[in-house]
Amino acid sequence: MNFAILLSFLFVTVVAAAVSIYATRRQQQQTPVGFYLGNRSLGFWMIGSSMFLTNMSANQFIGENEFVYTTNMSVMAWGMSSILAMLIVAEFLMPMYLRIGAVTTPDFLAKRFDAQTQRIVSVIFLLGYFINLIPSVLYGCAVAINGIFHIDQWLGISYFSSIRLIVLIVGLVGCLYNILGGLRAITITDVVQGMGMLIGGSLIVWYGFRYLGDGSIWRGVETLTLFHREHLDAIGGREDVLPFGTIFTGMLLINIYYWGMEQYIVQEALASRNLKESQKGIALACVGKLFAPLLLNVPGLIAVHLYPSLENSATAFPRLVSDILPPVFIGLVAAVVFGGALSTFNAGLNSTGTLFTMNLYKPWLERKGQPADERKLLRSGKMLQVGVTIAAIFFSPYIMYFDGGFYNYLQKVSSFFSVPVFTIMVVGLLTKKVPPIAAKIGIVFFVTVYTATQFLFDTGLHYLHVLALLFFAVTGIMLLVGRVKPMEAAFVLPRRAAVSIIPWKTRYVYYVLLLLMMVGMFILFSPLGIAGA
Repeated sequence: MNFAILLSFLFVTVVAAAVSIYATRRQQQQTPVGFYLGNRSLGFWMIGSSMFLTNMSANQFIGENEFVYTTNMSVMAWGMSSILAMLIVAEFLMPMYLRIGAVTTPDFLAKRFDAQTQRIVSVIFLLGYFINLIPSVLYGCAVAINGIFHIDQWLGISYFSSIRLIVLIVGLVGCLYNILGGLRAITITDVVQGMGMLIGGSLIVWYGFRYLGDGSIWRGVETLTLFHREHLDAIGGREDVLPFGTIFTGMLLINIYYWGMEQYIVQEALASRNLKESQKGIALACVGKLFAPLLLNVPGLIAVHLYPSLENSATAFPRLVSDILPPVFIGLVAAVVFGGALSTFNAGLNSTGTLFTMNLYKPWLERKGQPADERKLLRSGKMLQVGVTIAAIFFSPYIMYFDGGFYNYLQKVSSFFSVPVFTIMVVGLLTKKVPPIAAKIGIVFFVTVYTATQFLFDTGLHYLHVLALLFFAVTGIMLLVGRVKPMEAAFVLPRRAAVSIIPWKTRYVYYVLLLLMMVGMFILFSPLGIAGA
């Protein structure tokens, strides 16, 4: 192993941790709000950086670059269309969350429907984190770190054993970091890591084009744009793995859910000191998404030219980093990947503790007539986090055997948990008399039918189109139930804001600019742009 790589990796990682420890040394975290929401004190820099970096996990580095390497740039649609979704969240959902003083996103469901619906959705969230989010983050980070440091070759062990070892180390470090630091420590680290990510992404593109062009950046750009143009197209055709039309169906639904209802993402915005900072932070995360292809997609395009026949396409990103960068910068990128994985892992663990403690354990204690002591709640949440970490460390290495590839695993599994929750949230927001039983029927119907379409029979439709059809079907069922058996009293949104809910006055100017740049990215990577003949 090159020790220059190791030293630079350790330096960046330790600096990020030291800044976090210094900035949070006087923070009080003895209550659930203090620990899980950072005392509602986050500014827009922390919110935007944390939301962006939480999304930019090792899963994205490995999965999207692998997709570009094997298919084309159509995978970019997930990130670019999320800009529209985030702006919708900033304008409509965040004011609602902050107005009711929400600690978790299912808090709205407790007020709109009933506590049982809130508990059901909390369990769905927790299952999603147990089965999909936390294990896949550990696996993706292990693949990237092994590809950069070649741990299996260095220690003389099998690839599977090296993945298991790295998963163990990352899981233990992440769990300790989360339990000792809480949300504020995570977000401060994310600000430092976010700057490192932008620097690392720029370095990969710079050195990647130089390597591809035999020392000439311009020749590298020409090579990328003149050959294998089929990989440059972000406008997926009907027969592609990700058709362009899916942006307007299931992809949009999943993105709005992800950025506006997924607890581990929204938690940073819920911890804002006011609505203005929350909206500015989300806009900052949108800016990050515009630069994300530097790390998530361009390396995959370069790898197409350098490695025409990789045996394991998931190694495209780490192998490229290992081959093109000087040792010091390899360590920087490895630290960024490690930091991105820790950010997502910690956010998932933090949200797991929040959901379990506030929506399941605390109500259970209250029903039993026992006092919900804040220290007891924190202790129980931390114990659950340890248990989840142990289970994820054991399970995550086996993701490599999933049929269909890592990225496919992520998208297929997450769909089971996202759209049903999104549907009942939307219906709850837009109607006043749809009863709680409608939400429960909708969840059961969605999960049952979607499972059947993915495992029992083939509809002939892309799974994102299936999700959109089920969204409308479940919406219709819930409205029908509301018509047949409406609530006696119309729902009125309570006002229990813990922070100021005055919106960001100049937000629309920035929203328009962000949307124009989003469209520009699609044009750039299309037949009208560099993918044209």
